[in-house]
Amino acid sequence: MKGFTFSGQSDPLDCNITGIPMHEFVQTDSPAHPEILKELKAATPARIGSGHAGARYNTLWSLRFQADQYAAAAAVSLECPSDAAEKLGMFEIQTRCRDKYEMLTRPDLGRLFDGETQKLISEKCLHGPDVQIFVGDGLCPPSVMANVPDMLPAIRAALEYEGISVGTPFLVRYCRVNTVRTVAELLRPKVTAVLIGERPGLLTAKSMSAYIAYNAGYNMSESDYNVVSNISSDGMPPIEAAAYITEIIMAMLEQKTSGYGLKLS
Repeated sequence: MKGFTFSGQSDPLDCNITGIPMHEFVQTDSPAHPEILKELKAATPARIGSGHAGARYNTLWSLRFQADQYAAAAAVSLECPSDAAEKLGMFEIQTRCRDKYEMLTRPDLGRLFDGETQKLISEKCLHGPDVQIFVGDGLCPPSVMANVPDMLPAIRAALEYEGISVGTPFLVRYCRVNTVRTVAELLRPKVTAVLIGERPGLLTAKSMSAYIAYNAGYNMSESDYNVVSNISSDGMPPIEAAAYITEIIMAMLEQKTSGYGLKLS
């Protein structure tokens, strides 16, 4: 069980090592129990089976770690494509941050909208729906196009099938989680949810979270959120996440609460 699966490449250094799934990425020479290691690798993307050169990781394993670390750091500073909202079938707005640097250094401004933007939200969106869902780039803009096209339509379809009204979706650039509070105050839905890029890790640079709250607003606390995290092809797949988010929203509407007060089966 030595080396990788490299799709026919004879020299692993000619390959894009970040394109190899972690459950296929092995550098342990002659493991004592190869079948157990194979089972472990199939069950988790954790970095096991790394192999060593003396007291250090071998070269390829070290390079993979550095490459994944760079991809995660780079994802934070990327921008959503300019046509992302159009492709998702929604309109785009921006927080009070002027650019990505300000969004990263002034998270308070990433939670706020100026007066003109608040007016636009109020004019374009349905008021008083059962559920308002919007999308934010957050700390991982690549997660938007990687997850939302599958996830959001599935959530809407499931909720509307149950007779639950869903508000007008939109995309928020330079978005932080607590834009939820302002959106809720403007549109007064029963449940407000933001699908937002989460801080990338070594496993994936396209991960998303959903922050959901019942009767959200300026006076809510952080403990009033329910969170579904690690939504990605390497974590909870978007369609599976859609089903779970729908379940949470329906529980909120039934129990009229969220956060610590919500009872999930």
